[in-house]
Amino acid sequence: MVADVSAAPHPPAKRRSKRGPAVWVAMYHSVSECPDDPYNVTVTPSQLERQLAWMSRRGLRGVSIGELLAARARGAERGLVGLTFDDGYADFDTMALPVLHRQGFSATVFVLPGRLGGENAWEPMGPRKPLLDVDGIRRAVAAGMEVASHGLTHLDLTKATDQVLHTEVNDSRHELAKIIGADVEGFCYPYGYLDERVAAAVRRAGYRYACSITPGPDGCGDFALPRIHVGQADTPARLALKRRLARRFGRAVEAV
Repeated sequence: MVADVSAAPHPPAKRRSKRGPAVWVAMYHSVSECPDDPYNVTVTPSQLERQLAWMSRRGLRGVSIGELLAARARGAERGLVGLTFDDGYADFDTMALPVLHRQGFSATVFVLPGRLGGENAWEPMGPRKPLLDVDGIRRAVAAGMEVASHGLTHLDLTKATDQVLHTEVNDSRHELAKIIGADVEGFCYPYGYLDERVAAAVRRAGYRYACSITPGPDGCGDFALPRIHVGQADTPARLALKRRLARRFGRAVEAV
């Protein structure tokens, strides 16, 4: 659940790449035919297809965050767009994966191992939507997608006690690693909320990176990777504008 604040004023990022334009990361959630969408977190499969086709026509390729950071380490991130899908909705497998495959793209899906096979009960309004279960997570991995943690149960971690924070961050990583049979490198802050304490907990848990919405506190680096929300209303013209604004308002991943 997130508001579309991607074009809201924000102080420019202080650090600038010397290699050229920084890359941006698109933040999706649910992909389905669902007109009841009070939080603007749903895109239809046909709209997702148009949005990804727009990227492809401009020589852009959507990739997972793990792939994006690996390319950045080689100085080869030009032309890439990070694609993320928050909350681990079951429609990622049924609706998003076919579109991603047709475009030759990959993505990162952030899941909630404390709600496997459950629903989006953290949202007070709107329809109940099913979440990925163990088999769905493994299908996403088998399809070439990166699976990463969104915490255990979708809590605002800035309000959590130290013990709950530790459990949400550490246990989710361990549970996911057992499911996919591999290390879990990425984390995504529920609601995009973080502070220095939360970012430090994620770093200590052994993650390689974490995604937020706006840039985090100074010094977070790859533990507060900013993203641009993409929704049903984002036409090609809006996507072009968001792409241009990403770096200006500190919502792009800078080169290192």
